[in-house]
Order: sequence, then C-alpha cells, then structure tokens
Amino acid sequence: LNGASSAGKTTLGRALQAHLPLPYFYFSSDQLVEAQVLPAVDRQADVGPWAWRTVRPRFFDGFHRCIAALAAAGNPLIVEHVLERQAWCDALVRLLAPFDVFFVGVHCPLDELERRERLRGDRQPGEGRAHLADGVHTWGPYDFTVDTAALTPAANAARIAAALPSRPQPSAFGQMLAGL
Repeated sequence: LNGASSAGKTTLGRALQAHLPLPYFYFSSDQLVEAQVLPAVDRQADVGPWAWRTVRPRFFDGFHRCIAALAAAGNPLIVEHVLERQAWCDALVRLLAPFDVFFVGVHCPLDELERRERLRGDRQPGEGRAHLADGVHTWGPYDFTVDTAALTPAANAARIAAALPSRPQPSAFGQMLAGL
C-alpha cells in the first residue's frame, strides 16, 4: 500500500487484513518507529549521530530488507509505505523480485489529507502535501488503486480482495523490474 502520509493506508491495511481469508502480516515503518527501535531520533535535527537526516537512509534500507526477509520466510504480507524516492521503489522492486507483489496505490485528495493530518496531530503539518509534491505516486505503475476519500476502508478492502485473484501479469513490480 503506497501513498502519502494520512492517505488512510493504516486503516485500509487493517481493514484488508480483517477481510482477507488467509492471515496476513501487517508491516509498516511506523511500527518500527513506535516500537522505539531507534533511540530518541530527532526528526528536526540536521546534525548529530541520531539526527533523522543521518539515520533515515539506513533505517529505510533496513525496513526494505525486513520486508524481503519476512516474505522469504513464507509470510503473506500487507506492507504500508510512503515511497518517497525512485531509488526506494527500485530497491524494493529488486528485493521483492522473487515474490508475488500486488502493488496498490492509495490516493486521497489533498484537502482530505490535510484535514486528516490536522486531526491526527502526530504528523508534521504539510507532510502529506510534501509526499504528493515529491512524487509518491510517480515511480511506476500500480496493479490497483483506491481513493480512500471516495469509499470506506471496508469497501476499498473488499475491492482489493476481489482484484487479487485476477491481478495483471506481469505485475507492476514485474514491469518495473524489466525496465531496470
């Protein structure tokens, strides 16, 4: 599930997890942050050993490798992500090449993103806007897309679940891999 901050990925992921007939692991980088795997990372600091700017590249490289490791162990996964860079998308395409990936774009209009961001209170103001401006949805094709402002999480989960059996081949990741 790729989309901007506050697009509704977590809520959709949980709804999808509840909707699918098989048990799927749910995994996101936010879970690692919330579990405090990083000591007091300062997202505002530009210098220092624990400045987010310093730690961030290694953190996301590790997160991407964790996804591949969980998949290699045979776990079906629902992964939530904000693919902020083409390099991140390319890395995931390579790491996940051995696996069947159904790449879902999670869209939400900017005004709704900003409304959700204000209600959450745990995001930097403008984070969702920045993700959209940085091209979160431009790195390649999707296998499926949803608009979380148009339908409920349960309805979007049902749409995704219904699309899984007839997903396109080659998949979006397969198409991107062929272009790398």
